[in-house]
Amino acid sequence: MSPTTSNAHAGPVHGQVTFLGAGPGDPGLLTLRAVEALAGADVLIAEPEVLDVVRGHARAGVSTPEPTVADDASTTADVPVLRDTANLVMEAVRGGKRVVRAVSGDPGLDGDAGAEMLACAAAGIPFEVVPGVATAVGVPAYAGVPLRDAHGTDVRFIDARTADARCWTEVGASDGTVVVSTTLDAVASAAGDLVSAGRKPDTPLTVTVAGTTTRQRTWTATLGTIAQVFKQGKVLPSPEGHRPVIVVVGERSAAAQRDRLAWFESKPLFGWKVLVPRTKEQAASLSDQLRSYGAVPHEVPTIAVEPPRTPQQMERAVKGLVTGRYEWIAFTSVNAVKAVREKFEEYGLDARAFAGIKVAAVGEQTACALIEFGVKPDLVPSGEQSAAGLLEDWPPYDPVFDPIDRVFLPRADIATETLVAGLIELGWEVDDVTAYRTVRASPPPAETREAIKGGGFDAVLFTSSSTVRNLVGIAGKPHNVTVIACIGPATAKTAEEHGLRVDVLSPEPSVHKLAEALAEFGARRREAALEAGDPVMRPSERRPGARRRRTT
Repeated sequence: MSPTTSNAHAGPVHGQVTFLGAGPGDPGLLTLRAVEALAGADVLIAEPEVLDVVRGHARAGVSTPEPTVADDASTTADVPVLRDTANLVMEAVRGGKRVVRAVSGDPGLDGDAGAEMLACAAAGIPFEVVPGVATAVGVPAYAGVPLRDAHGTDVRFIDARTADARCWTEVGASDGTVVVSTTLDAVASAAGDLVSAGRKPDTPLTVTVAGTTTRQRTWTATLGTIAQVFKQGKVLPSPEGHRPVIVVVGERSAAAQRDRLAWFESKPLFGWKVLVPRTKEQAASLSDQLRSYGAVPHEVPTIAVEPPRTPQQMERAVKGLVTGRYEWIAFTSVNAVKAVREKFEEYGLDARAFAGIKVAAVGEQTACALIEFGVKPDLVPSGEQSAAGLLEDWPPYDPVFDPIDRVFLPRADIATETLVAGLIELGWEVDDVTAYRTVRASPPPAETREAIKGGGFDAVLFTSSSTVRNLVGIAGKPHNVTVIACIGPATAKTAEEHGLRVDVLSPEPSVHKLAEALAEFGARRREAALEAGDPVMRPSERRPGARRRRTT
């Protein structure tokens, strides 16, 4: 625990403000101290561009008042936008609240946080600062552009919006690296200012937009050619010309070096929009894995879970757990864990009710759900994570060592003959109980349906035959440019029966192996394009009518 928060849970006598740097865009760049501060916040005041980055780490029910953006008249009258923000901060802290003021990048280098700190100091309001990864530092790192080398090259930082003639003259006279914060449509003007100040027109530069996010794109040119590069690439003119960019000028941004160091944009699924037909709860770790490959996961539930039509059987089984009716309980899905947990909570029970009962989980995800509940499973398949894999490791009933011969199997309202038959063959009695029903989910929004049918997704992961049938039923058949990845032969067969071309087949029936197989497919596709001298394009960019350049 940070020494500045040792009494965080005791409740402050007076409020306090934490000025927090949220980094340049990648949520993974939040510091541990930032996450700690967010968890203890009563009020979260964040810039719109970082609200989604920080909100997930705040506690439920945190207040998130929105700063008012000054209109043109206020700006002309020199009324700063920060006045409203500072007032929001002070109003909350005077009420004894713990306030987190989150800004993009770093509070000391990006934006006007310094002025807000001075306002707090003038009002006698205590505050602390949690540094963040500065945009001008984090974006070049993600673009594969080192700012310094072993010789200690001088580095200068400029905000083109506020730089005066003297500033441009100083950096123009230097041969060091210059990092310029500007907007896309002002890059050529900034390049011209540097040339006028003395920099050679053939000095290399890189321009990065949406840095550290999966929308990142980097252009390489020189001070003298960047305007032509943008024109030929139809980057400008554009209605998105106001978007902020980071420009790195100097030998460190040479194309030959960036080609070898552009680690982020070289990820196997960089920028791919991947459809995951699972709920957010089910897809959490899978989506994290996809993001690690550079993809943008989009969860679309195809199955909804509802209580059983007749709950009496489930109620009797849960009571049997407490009275010692069972030797084992076997969980075959995360939803089964959730159903039992909800029934426990209904009766005022907790994980202690599992004392003396052996617990089995069909796979890692189900085991994680049990551990979150406070139950460590006694049996998880060592091989295939399926009912068959569970049976391979399940011990036969032994009347000497097993005082009870009964297994509780909470399941969905679909058949589980394989597991039931296998347990009976091993000598066990099985109470096969419907714990929940699975029904087809409601159709996704029209925009998502159009993206599925129109080729807006680069890939879709099918984790079961039912996800194929249900997705096609509620949203339509994926476009033929979309890469289809299936978890096993049975799922692949169902996909083919629906007229889909299966491109990727998981080597094992595991969602994580499926994502890994898709990443390997993407890597091979990227390498083939580079070897052929072709531009690296996402599958969705190859559909009719799609733009033939990477979107910004």
